[in-house]
Amino acid sequence: MVVLARCCKPFLPPYLSPLSLSEIPLQFYSPFSNKIRNYAINKRVRFFCSMGSSQASINGNNGNNNWVGSSNNQQLEGAIKKDLWVYNTMSRKKEIFKPKVDGKVGMYVCGVTAYDFSHIGHARAYVTFDILYRYLKYLGYDVCYVRNFTDVDDKIIARANEVGENPISLSRRFCDEFHQDMSYLHCLPPSVEPRVSDHMPQIIDMIKQIVDNGFAYGVDGDVYFSVEKFPDYGRLSGRKLEDNRAGERVAIDSRKRNPADFALWKSAKEGEPFWESPWGPGRPGWHIECSAMSSVYLGYSFDIHGGGMDLMFPHHENEIVQSCAACCESNIRYWVHNGFVTINSEKMSKSLGNFFTIRQVIELYHPLALRLFLMGTHYRSPINYSDVLLESASERIFYIYQTLQDSQALLSEYGRANLKDSIPQDIVSCINDLQNSFVISMSDDLHTPVVLAALSDPLKTINDLLHTRKGKKRELRVESLAALEKTIKHVLTALGLMPSSYSEALHQLREKALKRVKFSETEVQQKIEERDMARKNKEYEKSDAIRKELAAVGIALMDSPEGTTWRPVVPTALQQEPVMAN
Repeated sequence: MVVLARCCKPFLPPYLSPLSLSEIPLQFYSPFSNKIRNYAINKRVRFFCSMGSSQASINGNNGNNNWVGSSNNQQLEGAIKKDLWVYNTMSRKKEIFKPKVDGKVGMYVCGVTAYDFSHIGHARAYVTFDILYRYLKYLGYDVCYVRNFTDVDDKIIARANEVGENPISLSRRFCDEFHQDMSYLHCLPPSVEPRVSDHMPQIIDMIKQIVDNGFAYGVDGDVYFSVEKFPDYGRLSGRKLEDNRAGERVAIDSRKRNPADFALWKSAKEGEPFWESPWGPGRPGWHIECSAMSSVYLGYSFDIHGGGMDLMFPHHENEIVQSCAACCESNIRYWVHNGFVTINSEKMSKSLGNFFTIRQVIELYHPLALRLFLMGTHYRSPINYSDVLLESASERIFYIYQTLQDSQALLSEYGRANLKDSIPQDIVSCINDLQNSFVISMSDDLHTPVVLAALSDPLKTINDLLHTRKGKKRELRVESLAALEKTIKHVLTALGLMPSSYSEALHQLREKALKRVKFSETEVQQKIEERDMARKNKEYEKSDAIRKELAAVGIALMDSPEGTTWRPVVPTALQQEPVMAN
């Protein structure tokens, strides 16, 4: 193995530096049964916080458990504190998370190649790392989250040539579309979003370091990395060198010393964008960009590198050897990968042509229903895309928001200042169960399905207090509602599921449901009136037929003393399909 002639340049990443970033050069459960939920929770040690014999309070303080998105960094008083365990792909086991610098986290996630609308496989990856980002912030870490854009690539050039557009212009347009998709899905913006085209000097400098250190060679203006110089090549993915394919994005090149060698720099071809370099005009290979940009913003050694499982090989494998070849001290502590979204057990991807874009899905389903669907399976497991799972997610999130809106409506009739400071012990226990389930499950490698399941009991308790005869007579009923609602809102906010308005979200969920069944609100109301008339005339068979007709397409009628309303549900035609299809 070649001994490095020189090591990396001294570097202080921006999240540890006084300089600002601007100064740096460019499955879903539907519903989970209590039995399943309790089994999942009881597989861990259960803790109950000491909140007094009959009182639960929610106060802001300076502790480490800050709830993301709250205006004053509120936390749930008494919530347990657990070490965060994450599955490290490199070690193939769960490990306690210990950042390089106490209280600070550097996280790099590979972004999209921006040449088309993003599909729900992308949505799964970025929802996963948004959840991790939010939870790290909840734990009190100062997180520098870097997610790049690939805006120089063969696929971008090919698409630009097809439509007669400048490649950089086309890519920037789809970067903007991606931002819109992330906003729809409630993904928080990263700390910084570097683009390849803005970082050519840094990329060229890293390639020079790799060449000078003896790990790369030039051929006719191209520069290739020599994988044979790294005996450990393949340790992340477990693949052997002889298993390496010619490459995901490169053609077989007989000029390479080893078929597995990959391009660091590609010489310019006619009609392609190019930049000047020591090896002549050209552009970078796919893999080098992430090594260079992560080192710019996080240094050569940082905490978390994430991406989809498909990036493990060859992209992340190549990143590791590039970065080590450029700097002998390069080290990434935790490699985190999310599982695929599949269709009929086959990975969803643009290359296979079996994908749905985020825009296509949210045309018919609420974006937060899609987020809930993606969170309903553990992030490392494959999740099978299906209409029944999305319908189930839509029904569930409608139920959550309707419950909270109903509670909010009743609470608005009372002044918060007039509420007592105590709540019954069973409500305290219900709240403790939820907040402890949140911390225990999220600290266990982001087990979001268990957290979603844990919402069931407090939501049911709210509905009992709101609508049952016994619940309406409960002592401290309003105080109990206020405490339960606040706890659920904190959990939803930490998960990125809190809408700006319950009523607006419910309206949008109804609109999406009508669009799926190709009904108008007027047509549904006509059916309701027709059924009301049938019931008045004691034509019960006709009345039942109308109810079943609507239920078959996903519209459930709800009768009350105030009249009949409707809500979206899983169509009865789909209910025979397995809900947990993974």
